[in-house]
Amino acid sequence: MDIIIIAIILLIVSFAVFYIYKAKKKGNKCIGCPNTNICSGNCTDKL
Repeated sequence: MDIIIIAIILLIVSFAVFYIYKAKKKGNKCIGCPNTNICSGNCTDKL
């Protein structure tokens, strides 16, 4: 049972790391920003 839980957690973490790596490779400055293609890098404004 513990092995299944650890495997699921590792799978989720690996997908997150791969998503971040892919986004940074494309040149996105702010990964979570909805305007990531035209973002200037100042994502401190809260909507």
